[in-house]
Amino acid sequence: MSKLIAVIFDDHATAFDLRADLVRMQADHLLSIDDAVVVTRNADGKVKLHQALNLTAAGAFSGGMWGTLVGMMFLNPLLGLAVGAGAGAISGKLSDYGIDDEFMKKIGEDLTADHAAVFVLVRDVTQDRVMERLEKYAGKGKVHTSSISREDEEKLRALLEAEPEAEAEAAADAEPKAEAETKVG
Repeated sequence: MSKLIAVIFDDHATAFDLRADLVRMQADHLLSIDDAVVVTRNADGKVKLHQALNLTAAGAFSGGMWGTLVGMMFLNPLLGLAVGAGAGAISGKLSDYGIDDEFMKKIGEDLTADHAAVFVLVRDVTQDRVMERLEKYAGKGKVHTSSISREDEEKLRALLEAEPEAEAEAAADAEPKAEAETKVG
């Protein structure tokens, strides 16, 4: 069964980087992605869904190929190509799978300007290996929505919402200096 996870980031680039890393993890057979969408909200407040797969283009390509084959049977491959591509594009435009677009748009409307969210529908996750690869996103994201277990969500929150190590070390170094300054002054 697929699980939904939505993570919000303060910038668009990090969201796109996460999606790209998730796709690489899928190529390494660490997880299976059913859908992965980046939702961005620009400075003007416009929300845009960046689908991983353009269904209209995929439908047009597939329809064009089938149309050409059928057209060859009737000795008119160009007509078959045109009709098939048109039918495939319409089919691709009307079909939608994975995460509900309206749901993502509604959350996108709540994003702060220039923020982004990554929506991922995953299954078959090798959790320890995936979490290890997500460490570079520590402190950069906030889990918004998930349908994973509470325990797994807490682990993901602890990783993504944690203070990055460099900032934590700088804060720890600053505390003794501040104490020393208050004792001297």
